[in-house]
Amino acid sequence: MPDLPTPQDATEAALFSECWDAVLAYADLCTSGSTAAAQLGREAFAHGVREARAAEAGQVRGTARRPARLPRIPLLLTSVRTTAAAWEEEGQGHKLDPDLRLWLHSDAAARYTGPPLQRPLALRGLRDLQQPDAELLWFAEVEALPLPLVARRLGLDPAGAAEELQQVRTLFRDRCHRNHLDTPMDGRCRSYARLLDAVTRSSAAETPGDLSRHLATCVQCAEAAACLRLHGGGLPGALAGGVIGWGGLAYLERRRRAAEVRLGAGRPGSTDRPGGEPEDGEQKARVARNGLLVAAVLVSVLALGVSLMPFGGDGDDLGSPGVDRQPVADSAPPLPSAPSLPPATSKPADRDTPASQQPDKTRKAEDENRHTEPQGTSSPTGRAEPDENEDPACRVEYDLVNQWPDGFQATVTVTSTRPLDTWRVAWSFRDGQQVGQMWDASVSQDGSRVSAAAADYNKSVPAGGDLSFGFLASWRGKNSPPYDFELNGHACVKNS
Repeated sequence: MPDLPTPQDATEAALFSECWDAVLAYADLCTSGSTAAAQLGREAFAHGVREARAAEAGQVRGTARRPARLPRIPLLLTSVRTTAAAWEEEGQGHKLDPDLRLWLHSDAAARYTGPPLQRPLALRGLRDLQQPDAELLWFAEVEALPLPLVARRLGLDPAGAAEELQQVRTLFRDRCHRNHLDTPMDGRCRSYARLLDAVTRSSAAETPGDLSRHLATCVQCAEAAACLRLHGGGLPGALAGGVIGWGGLAYLERRRRAAEVRLGAGRPGSTDRPGGEPEDGEQKARVARNGLLVAAVLVSVLALGVSLMPFGGDGDDLGSPGVDRQPVADSAPPLPSAPSLPPATSKPADRDTPASQQPDKTRKAEDENRHTEPQGTSSPTGRAEPDENEDPACRVEYDLVNQWPDGFQATVTVTSTRPLDTWRVAWSFRDGQQVGQMWDASVSQDGSRVSAAAADYNKSVPAGGDLSFGFLASWRGKNSPPYDFELNGHACVKNS
């Protein structure tokens, strides 16, 4: 299994981070499991990067013309499709989605490898654009990134980005119209070509009945209509379906949901917001939460101190009459966020003490504290490991996919023994690793403790099912594997 290519510089490393997220999202759609998705993604990514580097090295300098090729992300997505086709030919088709296998043997798949003039119109139109224009169109329409963010990534003026995007859309439409006229077609399609161009130029124009019936039966002309009609919101689907092929619309939906999770309000550490107000509000919220946590700790300390104070033996009790006072248990290890303070909670009573002697309210409060403890606030050494004689609530597999001098890429797969409506996976790093980007989950990190929360599209997990996600992170000096995995607060057993 090939390793991911090593970035040549910092710019390419940032590009790899962005592209790998997209590649793995599509590879996951194309395969029957997370392990196969990671394998397909690695092979396709390595092949696509080699192809892109070869095209850039072979480009003739000092000329006005350039070789027609796709931007980096669409190029890598098509590499996933071609790698999946190679798997099918090599006898590895059992790793692929069954619907994809059927599609690979259809005439629709043959269009992508057939004569250039027969290939999908969106693929040809995007390839004909200049590289910056094609990247702007793909980022804004398919990857669903906010326009100010796209402008910053491409070095454009955010104030004029909307006008620039509209010009690129118009240019893409013109390229598609020209390619449509160059496509070999029968006389009936040819007779509708100019009418189709006129009808799709204006949102107020009505489609004649005969043309509407023709579009319902002719795939080629229907694709042209989707590319030529810039209004109505159909352009993203035309681009994704025409460039990627099978699963294009599913990929489009997944990327839109991922963008909502990645750029949604309350995500810690986001640097992609166009303004500073959300970050200011988020900082205030964090300060407020920390203040409440400190206040809770101080109140618990005060209560514990009162309970430990010696009292006289004259029978005067500060508590309610008739209630037996229980011995105070040993305290739990301190919280890492406030190591100098005494603990906020107490451990349960010793096992030698009969359960009947412990008040129900005390046991209930301890259970509530144990299940509502915030992620990343407990000391790693204070978490209870699952009993070896009991079935663990979850098993986790950590896979270091690739590593370079100051960064690495990894995937996490968790098998849950019980059904889940949502999930949150947490773990700790030993060597100060910092997660920079995560896909198929939203990430937050507090010191060495990392937490990954489910996205909208992968919250539900059946009993015995797997959940998986991946991330890119930085490291310095040493990159030890993470430890102390938890699923929704329950300790997980790490597969060896």
